[in-house]
Amino acid sequence: MRRLTPVLLGAAAVLLTTAAVQPPPAPIRIDQAGFETSGPKIAVLPSSQAKPLAWTLTDASGKTVASGQTIPVGPDAASGESVHRIDFATFRTPGTGYRLHVGANASHPFAIADRPFAPVASAAMAFFHQQRSGVAVLPAFVEHKDLARPAGHAPDIATCFAGRDQKGVKWPGCSYRIDASGGWYDAGDHGKYVVNGGVSTWTLLDLHERLAAFGDANAFADGRLALPERANGKDDLLDEARVEVAFLLAMQIPDGTTLAIAPDAGVAGKAITRFETIDASGLVHTKIADENWTGIPTAPADDHQTRFLYPPSTAATLNMVGVAAQCARIWRTIEPDFATRCLTAARRGWAAALRHPNLLTSSDFTGSGGYGDPDVRDEFTFAAAQLYVTTGEPAFLDRVRRDGLLTDPGTSIDWGSLRLPAALTLATVPSPLPAADRARLQASITALADGFVEDGKRSGYGIPFAGINYPWGSNSAVLNRAIILGVAWQIDRKPAYRDAVVASLDYILGRNPLDRSYVTGFGARPMQHPHHRFWAAAADQRYPAPPSGVLSGGPNSDEARNPGPMHGCAPQTCWIDDYRAFTVNEVTINWNAPLVWTAAFLDATRAR
Repeated sequence: MRRLTPVLLGAAAVLLTTAAVQPPPAPIRIDQAGFETSGPKIAVLPSSQAKPLAWTLTDASGKTVASGQTIPVGPDAASGESVHRIDFATFRTPGTGYRLHVGANASHPFAIADRPFAPVASAAMAFFHQQRSGVAVLPAFVEHKDLARPAGHAPDIATCFAGRDQKGVKWPGCSYRIDASGGWYDAGDHGKYVVNGGVSTWTLLDLHERLAAFGDANAFADGRLALPERANGKDDLLDEARVEVAFLLAMQIPDGTTLAIAPDAGVAGKAITRFETIDASGLVHTKIADENWTGIPTAPADDHQTRFLYPPSTAATLNMVGVAAQCARIWRTIEPDFATRCLTAARRGWAAALRHPNLLTSSDFTGSGGYGDPDVRDEFTFAAAQLYVTTGEPAFLDRVRRDGLLTDPGTSIDWGSLRLPAALTLATVPSPLPAADRARLQASITALADGFVEDGKRSGYGIPFAGINYPWGSNSAVLNRAIILGVAWQIDRKPAYRDAVVASLDYILGRNPLDRSYVTGFGARPMQHPHHRFWAAAADQRYPAPPSGVLSGGPNSDEARNPGPMHGCAPQTCWIDDYRAFTVNEVTINWNAPLVWTAAFLDATRAR
């Protein structure tokens, strides 16, 4: 999440005392959540030795059950280490208490099981229920009772921001109010954002649309998750995603509404000096959020800041359009009235975006993140693709063609990069798209995946993410690549694609130079102190520790240049488990969503 918050980590900051005692780092790095019985099994040993080293695998009784030689890889710039890999995939006996050994070095104990990723997927989905706004989180639906809390922002009704922003620009406000109750809090604060909500919801709904092709259409069948909606006869993932879809729809401006907007907002090199009154019908507000930042800790129900709607944007509008179009086809037979509502909102939003194609976002407000995006061409492509798949109307395919998607599908997934999500949908979800166009897109996706597989060969830790640039939220960058690999596997079933998804989860769950599981509740050394206003036991013992299944943003190589405890860090080690370190340890819905996708993909495609 790209933003500034007032919680800073000073140069004198030190690691917090952990809430639960953890073992010291192990010299052999593994996936601490365990390995699939029939899947790949790779561990990493830092060592400057040029020759292979002997390794052994012992069971819970200490008996040696497998042995072999390490594979020297050599220096790895991302980790700052020289490494060897240990490949023990040929050992396929389920059990617990296994340990790898190289000389006096040993790994943490680990399990080999048929479904090691199923609990990760379920816990990662539970994150979203606990991020809900406007409803109480009840003890029956959380893993420990102190995670229960009263409803916050119930109701969440606001008017447009009126007053001066951080640069002194006076915004005029508006004459209407919107009830934006519900949805998910975006991250560790209490803001609710359409742009980030868009890519997060697309990710979960995209997973739903693929699960049958992956081999497990019932992965999130009714009753699989701890939700208040269980026993309603509907898929639990859809129950949760519907919460955010409804919020996105609620942020749309009613028909017949005029609004004063700043046409130069978000434009590079331009200051806001004027406002224009426009027909804002169908546009979507970027966010509903607090006027000022709240401190840590603050429970949602204790947030008494004034809340405002912040100006609509083309990007927010098109995010809603794309997800609403997805909604229209997914709920068409499940809940026809909701599907119709979604498609109506999508069409209104599309028309509004065409009237106002360059309405950008101002990042000059305090109290919430900006999510400024100076280029909304990818949002137009994304929305058109989703509308085409849902409706089959040629005008939307014509827009996709004019945007060049069929020859240039993009290379990444992020809240500001929706071109590739459009391509993934068009390439695989049933629609009238001509077979030649579908084949062209599929070839582009598998070629991209082939490049990621090659990245994994160059990476010391074997992850499909080569290089030394680890951006804010790098863990989600790794997992979003894993989504692309998973779709490539869906297209042609190449084993290397699935193996690379496993490698991505292995890295997230402990096979990394810090010997850390970046997911709370999983592994011997999980993240424990996220930047979050309610899961804030490290700041105040009256607040709870986080639930299981919460993903940390992960290493941020920019921290190597900053003073403080991470100064000079190797890229994959630029991380600290401190709730004040929001640049590395924040949590967000668009980071947890790809964790759900990848863990569920691996569980659905496991050997049977």
